[in-house]
Amino acid sequence: MKKEDSSSTTRHHRSASAYEGLVGFSRAVRRGSRISVSLSAPIDSDGETVEGDAYVQAERCFEIILEAVEALGGTREDVVRTRMYIADASDWDAVSRAHGEFFRDIYPASTLVIVKEHLDPRWRIEIEAEAEVLT
Repeated sequence: MKKEDSSSTTRHHRSASAYEGLVGFSRAVRRGSRISVSLSAPIDSDGETVEGDAYVQAERCFEIILEAVEALGGTREDVVRTRMYIADASDWDAVSRAHGEFFRDIYPASTLVIVKEHLDPRWRIEIEAEAEVLT
């Protein structure tokens, strides 16, 4: 009988987003010590878009990301990279403020990209992240 190598075990986390089942992806995947969190939109626990400005929506995206990281055994301190996608360049200050409130003491690598548009025009931002859980 072959012994299972825990470093190659893959775990998945799902959220309330209907897109996950439709498209066939997980909110986050953990393999070994690495957690990858998919592009997360401002969707509440009922699967509805969170109304509000870019700051409010960024907060919700970060909450989704941290919920996924924690569900897979990580913590906020394990986040090593974030990527934020905005369609309106004037939102950079609001989303940057939200990022700072979530990660100011951690300083992950971060990228902010201006895109043409989001899948849902009500979304001001989408965010993805990576974490590395050190044991």
